[in-house]
Amino acid sequence: MIQDITQSIEACAAYYGDDADAVKKYLLEGQERALALPNRGPLRFDNNGDIHPDILATYATYGFYIFENALSQDEVADLEADLDAMRDNFPTEMGATHDAKGRPALGADNKGLALQWAKPLSDPLGGTQIANGRHQVKLFEPQAKGDAPQAAPFYLGGSLQFSVACLRTYGHPGLLKMAEAINGSDFAPFHEGLFIKDAGLGAAVSWHQDGDTHWDSPDFDEDIHGFNFMGQIYGSTAVNGVWVVPGSHKQGRLDIVKLVAEAGSERLPDAIPIICNPGDVVINNRQLVHGSFANTGLETRVTVNFGFHRRSSVLNVRGAGIHAEAATFDEAFIEERSRVIGLAIAARKQRFPDETPYQYAPIADIQDSIEWDPSMQASLKDYNLMDLSI
Repeated sequence: MIQDITQSIEACAAYYGDDADAVKKYLLEGQERALALPNRGPLRFDNNGDIHPDILATYATYGFYIFENALSQDEVADLEADLDAMRDNFPTEMGATHDAKGRPALGADNKGLALQWAKPLSDPLGGTQIANGRHQVKLFEPQAKGDAPQAAPFYLGGSLQFSVACLRTYGHPGLLKMAEAINGSDFAPFHEGLFIKDAGLGAAVSWHQDGDTHWDSPDFDEDIHGFNFMGQIYGSTAVNGVWVVPGSHKQGRLDIVKLVAEAGSERLPDAIPIICNPGDVVINNRQLVHGSFANTGLETRVTVNFGFHRRSSVLNVRGAGIHAEAATFDEAFIEERSRVIGLAIAARKQRFPDETPYQYAPIADIQDSIEWDPSMQASLKDYNLMDLSI
């Protein structure tokens, strides 16, 4: 069962003036095509405890897969509680250093990427040179309601330092097993964050492909830029969710300006929305053409994002400088950044003692000796200055 978003589709279409009927049709048809794909279901394993080969084959075909109910109700509740606590500590407005209670605001003294803001219903990245110009076109920017704030929270980078619930999700044994299946047992971290698309406010993210450094590599293939997991706290719909072009992860770097011109609008005809319930987790190949429209609907989406790379994709590679300042990722750099995985596994083990913890091969000799204590959260401050951005 998916949530009924009939009213949201009507609300969304109303923002598009003469295009309202076309937008409504696009949303409804996209939703129908998305739900018809065979790329969703529970995390499943074969007799050896490995990810079921049917899942891997389907992910390879479409470039994304939806793991239904991958997060338990308890885990979703933990994430929601942490999100509420973080929101309570957000700055009173963009640029403010204190929250509404006069406390130092979340991330106010961080050096690394923390809370980012955007004008409501804008497309802050589209058509700019931000993120090395990967967002090639600007999407339609609806006019927000008159009582909308000047700016709304858009993205929280380095989320693991602010939320132990996010840290525990990062240590999810089934999801890490999927990371191993795609990227090998010595997989490396990437970057973590929360996408915040509040109802009636959430900004658009223009069509793009992630990845920057390896498009012309002689070793190029569909997985060379890694993937993201997207855990759903409230769910994801055709109105507030990410849209993707299935299979585009296999096609190399695409000319999105040309795709939009051929479509005659920003509504790419081959794209479909990723539709999820709370607790679902999507694995999304970073090379897929994907994006999201401004959230003109009635439901908020908050997505717990975290991704992983092949070690060979990052070892001794100079980073793209998008999520953190460009650096060359040698063995010592990767080892230091990977310690977060060990902490996440230990934190999860404490919260969910009946689970079998994931065994991360690069720290197999010390993993059992890592014990989580809440005081360790402070050691994660600005850990994302070492994000492995490629």
